[in-house]
Amino acid sequence: MYENDLDFDLVENFVKKNQKSDLILINIDQQKLFFKTRFRTISFSISSSAFGIGNKMNSFQTPLGEHIVAEKIGEDLPLGAVLKGRKWTKEVVVPIKDVIDIPEDVITSRILWLDGVEQGINKGGDVDSKERFIYIHGTAEEGLIGKPASLGCIRMKNKDVIKLFNRVKENTKVLIYSKKESYL
Repeated sequence: MYENDLDFDLVENFVKKNQKSDLILINIDQQKLFFKTRFRTISFSISSSAFGIGNKMNSFQTPLGEHIVAEKIGEDLPLGAVLKGRKWTKEVVVPIKDVIDIPEDVITSRILWLDGVEQGINKGGDVDSKERFIYIHGTAEEGLIGKPASLGCIRMKNKDVIKLFNRVKENTKVLIYSKKESYL
């Protein structure tokens, strides 16, 4: 399920302490998101930051650690709906399936806005994930999914983020982790 990640203490402990809850586990090394319920696990390919891992404001890096889904934005919008400032612009894009990096980081279809829960790591001061506008969201650049390409957020294919959005509740717990780098 996690390619031996369950022996990784951080993930194992997170899953154990939240065993009765739905969880989102984001493995930066594999560029995978796992949505885990009590009965099954669904995996999705993602793209994390092209600038690596980090929790600092204006770093454009993907933050590690425990988060929650603070807000769900975009319910019932069409696939490819463009969101700016968390509002639909009334524009709809056709996702690019080729490996093309366009100049703009277009947020599409749905947003799951993350809030860090670890003071000084991803909450408060210059490391606050919510203040950094860290989202799980759809992208116009679907051809880049599976490799780091974002400006800090977790990008997903539009159909996948809609599927996840429809299953996730606000306050769902999220763990973003990497075996290559510890945040503790």
